[in-house]
Amino acid sequence: MPSPFPGMDPYLENPEIFPDLHDSLITYIRENLQANLPPPYYAAIGRRVWIEASRRAIEPDVHVLRAGAARQVPSPTSGATAVASRSAARPVIVKVLHDEFREPFLEIYTGSRDNKRLVTSIEVLSLSNKTPGEQGRELYLRKQRELLASTVNLVEIDLLRKGHHSTAVPLEPALAACGPFDYHVSVHPFDDVETFYVYPMNLKEPLATIEVPLLPGDAAISLDLQVVFDRCYDAGPYAREVDYGESQIIPPLDANQAAWATAMLQNRRD
Repeated sequence: MPSPFPGMDPYLENPEIFPDLHDSLITYIRENLQANLPPPYYAAIGRRVWIEASRRAIEPDVHVLRAGAARQVPSPTSGATAVASRSAARPVIVKVLHDEFREPFLEIYTGSRDNKRLVTSIEVLSLSNKTPGEQGRELYLRKQRELLASTVNLVEIDLLRKGHHSTAVPLEPALAACGPFDYHVSVHPFDDVETFYVYPMNLKEPLATIEVPLLPGDAAISLDLQVVFDRCYDAGPYAREVDYGESQIIPPLDANQAAWATAMLQNRRD
């Protein structure tokens, strides 16, 4: 069963669901590109790895080392009983669990395994990438800066309405050129430093078909993001996982979008 929406499904932006979609998008973008890349180009999945304090709902292990009972001694002046000074305070030991995070991205290479060149890096932005203070964002922005200063094309796909603008194209010029958008793709060819190709997308329309650049002199490869999204939806758990009649859309839609989404779901039920 397909998604009830013509493009991006806003229910899948939920932080509990989007990580699964994120990884699926990387997998099926690779599948789509691999079928169309001319040799000797090929697409491969890479991963960023980092460690953070656990966000799981588990109480930390706490061990309290209890000092022995206070010892009573006679007072040197009055003979009355007094309480001796405690020994040096002992700490409370708090153990905080840590999780390992792995965030996949896609890379297009040319050449053999022993003599390959990175041509294009393709990123699907995650919530971590768009949240200030997150280690995943710092690692992402560091890689972004390195790629912009290199001879590698950069393709960034943002299918999240929530979070800070994080693609390499500056937001104000993008809005001035494109008008308002809910989602977008930014494509930066390494051989044209001042140019960004922006594909604006809105909730009510299908996702865009974009051009993925290769080396100068070789034709770009078309990537239909709607076809990829539909593949993810068909292969994933979303039709069973999301209760479209009861679940809330996170982040929420504006009033106009919410009315439209309600109508779309009603048409599906009819």
